[in-house]
Amino acid sequence: SSEERMNSIRVAGIAAASLRRTAVSAPRSSAGGGGCFSAPSANIGSTSPSPCRPYSSTVTASSPEWHGTTILCVRKDGKVCMMGDGQVSMGPVVVKPNAKKIRRILPKASTANRPAGEGDGDKDDDKGGTIVGFAGSTADAFTLLERLEGKLDEYPGQLARSCVELAKGWRTDKYLRRLEASLLVADETVSLEITGNGDVLESHDGVLGVGSGSNYAIAAARALVDVEDMSAEDVCRKAMTIASDMCVYTNSNYLVEVMDSVEEKEDEDDDQ
Repeated sequence: SSEERMNSIRVAGIAAASLRRTAVSAPRSSAGGGGCFSAPSANIGSTSPSPCRPYSSTVTASSPEWHGTTILCVRKDGKVCMMGDGQVSMGPVVVKPNAKKIRRILPKASTANRPAGEGDGDKDDDKGGTIVGFAGSTADAFTLLERLEGKLDEYPGQLARSCVELAKGWRTDKYLRRLEASLLVADETVSLEITGNGDVLESHDGVLGVGSGSNYAIAAARALVDVEDMSAEDVCRKAMTIASDMCVYTNSNYLVEVMDSVEEKEDEDDDQ
């Protein structure tokens, strides 16, 4: 009858209005680790839930950023070797394969500072000084390199103190704290890493690395450092080869600096 038909239409209208109110006022779901909105699908005939991305998967500005290169430093058997690749990347494009990311800072009284690999071949010139390798933005790295040279001139022969003073400025200076670079520094007695957070780290086993492929290079170097027949340079070269095979931002065009290593003596009389 017409009256039954009108009642059916009225009931259907009430059910549709109730469904719309339920969709608008649906609570946030606690499943999925994000508390995301899980309203029913607009298609009433569909049984699949609407897609929902948990908030915890959102990439934030504080996510760690890797610098596209690999620098490795190994101390073994009276030698310290620092090796780095030469690849410069801009996004997915390789813009230069032979950049010089390792430099030797010579004492002020010695000859002028020179890039790694450039010298007259005199072995005496290869002794002393400080080897520096950097990963990250080139301009930022050279800014920090200039600051480190100033600290080494201020505290000659005290690499650890110079790095600590540089790190203090890195953390407190409004301009320096925005620099995106990491440094590896080594002299005859100690090897140190200066991180982008202004931390100064010394390795317990003589192996240090920075850059996107550093984890592969460090792992390989630690596995090879106990092999008696391999020198510090041999360990570095083999570890860098493994890193370049695994990291797309690292190539096999290596730059090497080697210097004599001296065991740091601990004198009890100095504890005053």
